[in-house]
Amino acid sequence: MARIAGVDLPKDKKISIALSYVFGIGRPMAKKILEGLKNQIDPDLRVRDLTEDQVGLLNSFISKEYKVEGELRREITANLKRYVEINSYRGYRHRRNLPTRGQRTRTNARTRRGRRRTVGASTKAAAAAPKA
Repeated sequence: MARIAGVDLPKDKKISIALSYVFGIGRPMAKKILEGLKNQIDPDLRVRDLTEDQVGLLNSFISKEYKVEGELRREITANLKRYVEINSYRGYRHRRNLPTRGQRTRTNARTRRGRRRTVGASTKAAAAAPKA
């Protein structure tokens, strides 16, 4: 099994698809990587058919040219922390767990805001129960 950037790639997939299992590499970037290594690695090759030299070549090329996995995740979280620290509008939205890109929140936005919390219905039921 090929291990690239700390991720085990699925054996039965073509290398152009399997590279997209690495965080920060999608299908277009995987194609660019393989074009950069055109002489050494065939894009239609399956992961199980890669030699150790080819895996090493892929690993070194990706680590030199691109930010992937842990390094990319750290950069993204650092950017979010910076937004929050400088009290930008986007930082405020991140802090409050609200949509950051201008979507409406009066309705929708359930994915970001979480489950709907009903106001008033549970208190009426709790207040009516002790009287009986």
